[in-house]
Amino acid sequence: MNEIAASSPQVLISGAGPAGLALACALHDRGLAVTVLEQADPAVLAAPPDDGREIALTHRSRRLLESLGLWEHLPEVAPLRRASVRSSGSRTPLPFESAGQDLGWLVSNHRLRAAAWRGAQQRGLPVLCGRTVVGFERDAAEARLRTRCGEVHAAPLVVAADSRFSPLRRLAGIGARHKDFGRSALLVPLAHERDHEGLAQECFLEGHTLALLPKTGRCSSAVWTVANAELPRIAAMDDAELAATIEAAAESRLGAMQVAGARHVYPLVAVWAERFAAPRLALIGDAAVGMHPVTAHGYNLGLYGIDALARRLSPSRDAGELGPLLAYEAEHRRMAGPLYAGTNALVRFFTDDRAPVLALRRAVIDLARHLPPLRAAITRKLVDA
Repeated sequence: MNEIAASSPQVLISGAGPAGLALACALHDRGLAVTVLEQADPAVLAAPPDDGREIALTHRSRRLLESLGLWEHLPEVAPLRRASVRSSGSRTPLPFESAGQDLGWLVSNHRLRAAAWRGAQQRGLPVLCGRTVVGFERDAAEARLRTRCGEVHAAPLVVAADSRFSPLRRLAGIGARHKDFGRSALLVPLAHERDHEGLAQECFLEGHTLALLPKTGRCSSAVWTVANAELPRIAAMDDAELAATIEAAAESRLGAMQVAGARHVYPLVAVWAERFAAPRLALIGDAAVGMHPVTAHGYNLGLYGIDALARRLSPSRDAGELGPLLAYEAEHRRMAGPLYAGTNALVRFFTDDRAPVLALRRAVIDLARHLPPLRAAITRKLVDA
């Protein structure tokens, strides 16, 4: 077993995704020594493949990314100017907009990953690639990670930033509640005839949900959520049939559509870790809370958690001291809990196609249309300025 001690990091992060690298940048800027372990190759981190996912960023998230110098590395950012929600049978969509400012911005996940990698490289952060974590142990002074290649890396604090199905979380003996929605999201890049004008559309239809997220130019990303039993039939459609089906579901509001790239499928599973912190260990990003994508708040919530953790760590103190870690956990739970529970309740309500529930949600949308203060409150939450 090869003990690695040359760099003597104060914090060891497992996972070089946009959450892990953003935390690494934030801690480095606060003067802490950080090392990141990642199983992927450097070439993949520098130029990640397009995974089809579009990330919605709030005003607060933009400020956090700007403070880390990562925003400037995002080459294509689409403004999210307005949003609308429509349910089967509703007469008109329910609109959301914020006077004088955009609701937020949309950026492709692979570009966000590349920006985080560039920020880490500019700082000279040690990111050790080709390392798969297979063991975790700790004592009163430090935590240790063992990799498949036999290395042992130690630090006063270890952070799990390795996805909602976090191997490190499992190795540390921290359980998680998984909510499998029995559905999958089919992501389809589209080109269309009309300008979307920065409008994001969420359509809750009988048997499925369709979101249209505005990208740059006359392009959008369709997020078509369907029951897993229906997925094979839809996946078998050729591009022309798929585009025509999405166009019809969107009521041709964007005109004729064409599939403009590769499709991607993701099973929808939400995750809530039983603990976000433990002796010598913290969980961030999806390793702590993996959100259903309907509210597009997953990465925003991850950034808020990163900020909450970074604010509590200092280069002059033991990074693994339990008190600050528990304070981080308490703050992040207060912030994430209502959003997680509310999102899951929203999904249940808007995907229940029983006749009484359909009638109720049509009534809710129609009522909200005539309650500007309610729409304004929801908009403020979306903007998170």
